[in-house]
Amino acid sequence: MQATDTPSKPSTPAVLHLVCGKIGAGKSTLTQRLAAAPNTVRISEDDWLARLYPGEIHALADYVRCAGRLREAMAGHVEALLAAGTSVVLDFPSNTVATRRWARSVFEKAGAAHRLHHLDVPDDVCKARLRARNLAGGHPFETTDAEFDQISSHFVAPTADEGFHVIRYHD
Repeated sequence: MQATDTPSKPSTPAVLHLVCGKIGAGKSTLTQRLAAAPNTVRISEDDWLARLYPGEIHALADYVRCAGRLREAMAGHVEALLAAGTSVVLDFPSNTVATRRWARSVFEKAGAAHRLHHLDVPDDVCKARLRARNLAGGHPFETTDAEFDQISSHFVAPTADEGFHVIRYHD
């Protein structure tokens, strides 16, 4: 059996939305809003990590190991979604040069556009949000002030020489 219809290219190019900001900056809140756009899906690192590695992430080294595996596993899937014309909101922190380099490889292989959403929020605001989130109990991971400080010590804000289309948010 032969098909006679030729699939058409999407009328608007797919976009990979990336988020950059410290824990508690509002990345997941922003990604939920961005994912409301037509033909757009959100992929949440926290959701996947909680399901794939329940009870296994206790320290930063655990997170780094598990998140690296998840990025490796998801790269081809995200590329395929983008190549098919579906925009992706990647709720994975693009907080280091290395994680942004990984994301660049994904959207470049797919031939997709990108936006790097940088949430520049003061530490005291992030910590207050984390404390409230911990008390609410709805998030799969709790983060202490000490863990915030440890994780934030690895944060590297994007620079112009990285070549990303950056949209900055200030709080």
